[in-house]
Amino acid sequence: MPTADLLPLLPGLPVKEALPRLLNALEANNRAVLEAPPGAGKTTLVPLALLQASWRNDGKILVLEPRRLATRAAAERMADLLGEPVGQTVGYWVRMDHKVSPKTRVEVVTEGILTRMIQEDPALEGVAAIIFDEFHERNLQADLGLALALDAQAVLRPDLRILVMSATLDATAIGNWLSAPVVRSEGRMYPVETHYLSPAEVASAGNYPSQRLAELTPKAIRRALTEVPEGDILVFLPGMGEIRKVAQLLEEKLPADTELHLLHGDLPLSKQMAAIQPSPKQRRKIVLATSIAETSLTIEGVRIVIDGGYARVPKFMPRTGLTTLDTVPVSKAGADQRRGRAGRLGPGICYRLWSTADQLQLPERQDPEILDADLSGLALELAIWGAKDATALHWLDTPPATALSLAKDLLLRLQAVEASGNPTPHGKALASLGIHPRLGHLVIRGQELGYGATACALAAILSERDVLKSVQISRGDGLPDLHLRLELLAGKRPPTPGYTLDENALRRVKEQAQNLRQRLRESNPSINPDTAGILTALAYPDRLAQRESSGRVRLISGQRATLPTELFGEADFYAVAHLDLGKQPRILLAAPLDKTDLLQHFSDQLEMLQEVRWQQSAQQVVARSIKKLGALVLEESINTKPDPELVAQALLQALQEKGIDRLPWSKEATSIRQRLLFLHQLDPENWPDVSDAALAENMDLWLAPHLYGLRSLEQVGRLDLGEILLADLSWEQRQEMDRLAPSHLPVPSGSRIAVDYADPTTPVLAVRLQEVFGMLDTPRIGGGKIPLLMHLLSPASRPVQVTRDLRSFWSNGYFEVRKDLRGRYPKHHWPDDPLSAPPTRGTRKRPG
Repeated sequence: MPTADLLPLLPGLPVKEALPRLLNALEANNRAVLEAPPGAGKTTLVPLALLQASWRNDGKILVLEPRRLATRAAAERMADLLGEPVGQTVGYWVRMDHKVSPKTRVEVVTEGILTRMIQEDPALEGVAAIIFDEFHERNLQADLGLALALDAQAVLRPDLRILVMSATLDATAIGNWLSAPVVRSEGRMYPVETHYLSPAEVASAGNYPSQRLAELTPKAIRRALTEVPEGDILVFLPGMGEIRKVAQLLEEKLPADTELHLLHGDLPLSKQMAAIQPSPKQRRKIVLATSIAETSLTIEGVRIVIDGGYARVPKFMPRTGLTTLDTVPVSKAGADQRRGRAGRLGPGICYRLWSTADQLQLPERQDPEILDADLSGLALELAIWGAKDATALHWLDTPPATALSLAKDLLLRLQAVEASGNPTPHGKALASLGIHPRLGHLVIRGQELGYGATACALAAILSERDVLKSVQISRGDGLPDLHLRLELLAGKRPPTPGYTLDENALRRVKEQAQNLRQRLRESNPSINPDTAGILTALAYPDRLAQRESSGRVRLISGQRATLPTELFGEADFYAVAHLDLGKQPRILLAAPLDKTDLLQHFSDQLEMLQEVRWQQSAQQVVARSIKKLGALVLEESINTKPDPELVAQALLQALQEKGIDRLPWSKEATSIRQRLLFLHQLDPENWPDVSDAALAENMDLWLAPHLYGLRSLEQVGRLDLGEILLADLSWEQRQEMDRLAPSHLPVPSGSRIAVDYADPTTPVLAVRLQEVFGMLDTPRIGGGKIPLLMHLLSPASRPVQVTRDLRSFWSNGYFEVRKDLRGRYPKHHWPDDPLSAPPTRGTRKRPG
């Protein structure tokens, strides 16, 4: 069909009236924004209209779609309008499938395909325009593709047209950002009657999304079938789990004239197409769909939409480097998109499974994927593009610096980029596979090791939905064994009891594995499940793990997680693919790993450490030579000649933790310390502080030098702590110490009595009364400044008088004490005049 005559022949969809204005805008500008509501026909009419643009010069029109089903459906619809089969004027290209020919001028592609095309040919020779359809979804690949296209347009292809089309995004803001004119199509939207639940209905359905949807969705479907006698029903649910649950609840309870269809990306194309085709006459159709049905697709016959109110979105956690799928409330814009499905072909009805109060709390839009996604793939594409600084490109939302930095660290670990940021040949090779860099690394390195087919199979398993599903749909746990899944894929064993094969997932895994083998030209299709561990480790080198006990492992990061290790024969090491970081981290997918593989394939990351630490059970310092990979201990042995400095430090740390009072203080050492405490109180500027706090704080100064060569508490017990405390005193100070704080004092009996400094404020001299007969005054220390507190003792060494004034005692107290002592100790001499009586140590009645 001559393209010059095409525009008048296009069907009269709402967007048609805006096409002349759009053509004029792109005639005068190399960028434009088209705003058109859902169902306006922009996906199919705009690319065909651009075929007759003068600036095209027989160049191709690339149309980017966010999903494979929408890509195929758009191509088929446009080809049908031209009266041609797909692959002639209009073709499509998605991963693992394409229909194009030399005649193709409109090529509908998924967003990732554009990235590969522009990386291989930055000038996009032969491409006249790129249309970013459904840009309001803000997928990561769309943002990346647009940034690269704008850069190519600015540097290499100023004649390249870029058209951004959206139904709900703020077109004015996009136009200002692009410096592009905005063309609007008012569209034709049939009225849609919207129903909400009452607060009581919402409250009775439970708090968890899966619980709420299982309760409310079947009721809403039965209500719609009863209240609305005609029209098909489109039901929006967040994911496959909810779809399966609702389908199970509906089975055998639907009217005989009603068919139930599922619609999600994992289904075969034939089943997806059956879901979007019109129902046979006199029959009705219920389609349980994920967000795949929100945009682009027109599902024939739909007059009723039931919106569960939730969406499943990927969330990347920079702290862990993991991406999880979160179930979140749908945005207002998303809910409007869904409701619009009921009004595309005529008046419709939308049942929203939330209340009007809940509606007010919904976010205006979902955050763009680029703000919450794993950016390792994006970072690799930027490196290949030559953009070491991401901010140099034109982004609607700049990639977050933290996630981008983590992505670059991973690429370094995968040897995909150099430290300078330049891509390696290996990085370019794994990017060309169009899969996550981890899985690309797994596939390429796996083939180099001779495990190509197994690597392709494992990459497919890890990128698709799990091929194993529990017979009990509500069951939350699963079998974490990747080795088992490879055996199932190889046909070497039947499914485990309690589980069944997900045929759709298995089909997709086999298709992708075969596609990867073809691209690698891997001729040997045999799968070796025993290599699951090392292959998984290649993809996830940051998630290696070591068994600590049955059911518990330590990750390479040092974090702990649960894993039913008994399923693996209690292997010592594991390669972890999927991890759930809830309140109790648990491993969802893993494979056992040989230590020899770790030593061989991660040799450049191994550390040889000399570990010296205190062992509480042995009460001594132990030294080991350890070979480690992160927090994983691969080998260890006793080190008989450890670094004395490290031993001393370990011993010191143990002593510090035990505390000063736990040191082996002998009686002599305690006495020395107490005397020093007395002197410090007397003259703090000239005498050291040996209090508990001071010694604890400075243990590395006064004690550490004496620990060299020691390893145990028993050896520490042999230290003379008193002499250690005196070590820093000069000879003169030691002499002065004996003068100011003598350890003993002579008394008249000739005995040398120890002075008790236990209380530094009140030194005590405890002596038998008989031994100080003739001593007139109280002895003084501290240079005569401090009188001793005298404990005068009976012959049995019990205090009979405590005084600081011995002279006063002889005058006033002695005779009362004498009277008592004479009665209790009659054999002892208790003179009338104690100052003239000779002192005695014994029991003589009279001095001889």
